[in-house]
Amino acid sequence: MNGPHDLGGQMGFGPVAPEKDEPYFHAEWEKWALGITLSCGAFGAWTIDESRHARENIPPADYLAASYYEIWIRGIDTLLERHGFATRAELLSGHAQQAGTIPKRVLKADMVSAALAKGGPCDRPVGDAPRFIVGEQVRTRNFNPRTHTRLPRYARAKTGVVEAVQGSFVFPDDNAHGKGENPQWLYTVVFSGGEVWGEGADPSLTVSIDAWESYLEPA
Repeated sequence: MNGPHDLGGQMGFGPVAPEKDEPYFHAEWEKWALGITLSCGAFGAWTIDESRHARENIPPADYLAASYYEIWIRGIDTLLERHGFATRAELLSGHAQQAGTIPKRVLKADMVSAALAKGGPCDRPVGDAPRFIVGEQVRTRNFNPRTHTRLPRYARAKTGVVEAVQGSFVFPDDNAHGKGENPQWLYTVVFSGGEVWGEGADPSLTVSIDAWESYLEPA
């Protein structure tokens, strides 16, 4: 979807200003926000793609006024309510008032290290060979779905060159909405600065994105 999360190439937000020697967390509560997000994700009720889409649906004014981990917590609130783990009233009060959905699994303290080391691999086999090859010129589709997508606005309807075939992976656009993993081939596609940013772009600039096969068409 075209939401407040998709800021690439948008004017008026100023330059990216990395913080020197930035700490992992700027406040103690941010550690809790990370822990809560990972623990709730372990319930097995939603995918990482549904989690991302929950954050994307935060109203723009609220999203842009929130810090990184505030966005995470607001997304978790949505997911807990959607899947019946807590009501809105319970989330606001901080106290359970009724029995909710029972998690499929619970992440306990002694399980954390192994769970983090394992990660969440999303590579999956597919039956067909890749449609495109390295060096081939392709063009991205021009669409504006209300649903989740990993194709950013700035890279739509642009012509680039396949730099790598990365393998086959879960298709997030479907997985975010309970339509199954439906894996596709994933490609790294490189665009010139002029193709993406237009007249006046730095001619030495290139932009690379990872694009699922259904995002691409022959140029």
